[in-house]
Amino acid sequence: MHSKSKVCFFFEEKGFSLQSRAELKAFIEILFKKEKKKLGSINYIFCSDKRLLEINQQFLRHDYYTDIITFDLSETDFTQAEIYISIDRVKDNAKTEGVSFKSELHRVIFHGALHLCGYKDKSKQEALQMREKESFYLLKYFK
Repeated sequence: MHSKSKVCFFFEEKGFSLQSRAELKAFIEILFKKEKKKLGSINYIFCSDKRLLEINQQFLRHDYYTDIITFDLSETDFTQAEIYISIDRVKDNAKTEGVSFKSELHRVIFHGALHLCGYKDKSKQEALQMREKESFYLLKYFK
């Protein structure tokens, strides 16, 4: 059943699409291999700020905007997950950070995958390690 891992992309936002999907899916599979984690399936859902705020309020009881929410649905050692990404937030963060939308979008995509590989970002030290890993994979992906 798990011979072929699956990474899927879904778009709730009109007018947004993702380039090089096959390449990105393959890279996410490589990321999991490098992190020594088994990949079952991940659904990435790209949505609006409004939609992600609703999810944040409903499931996490947080009343604020965020760029990404990762739901680890794994019941075995094969990762099963849904990752929701706000395109609005990614656009704003890219402006704030002075980076391209494409770069910020991929950072967030890898951020979700890294959470599933066991990386956290609650403490300063964890956040620093997460940033280092994001940068490592961004550099590898865009080389």
